[in-house]
Amino acid sequence: MRHEGFGAATLSVIGQIYRAGRLTPSELAHREGVKIQSLTRLLKELEFLDWIRREPDPRDRRRSWLSLTRSGRRTLVLAANEHDPRLAKLIAVLLDAEERELLMRACVLLERLDNALGHATQ
Repeated sequence: MRHEGFGAATLSVIGQIYRAGRLTPSELAHREGVKIQSLTRLLKELEFLDWIRREPDPRDRRRSWLSLTRSGRRTLVLAANEHDPRLAKLIAVLLDAEERELLMRACVLLERLDNALGHATQ
């Protein structure tokens, strides 16, 4: 999946943050299967673009939390709609709000299972 001006790594990162709600950079690196140093530049770029927000942990100032901004969520939705506009249209037309929420929850569960399978084979 590729959106104008950014690639799969960017979409994967903002997708991970979207699904989790908020993550520490270390948790994000673990989910992405990369070292934190590999994400540092990308996270700075996403902050500059106002797609993610970094907030200090009130209990541990050495740690920060990443979350999507409104602009980041909009970017992710636009990229998903461009990737498969037919599916996005069907979801919007055929599913009511409760069904769309259920679908999102199912996607989170499927990703969790996929992550567990990936860790089991490593």
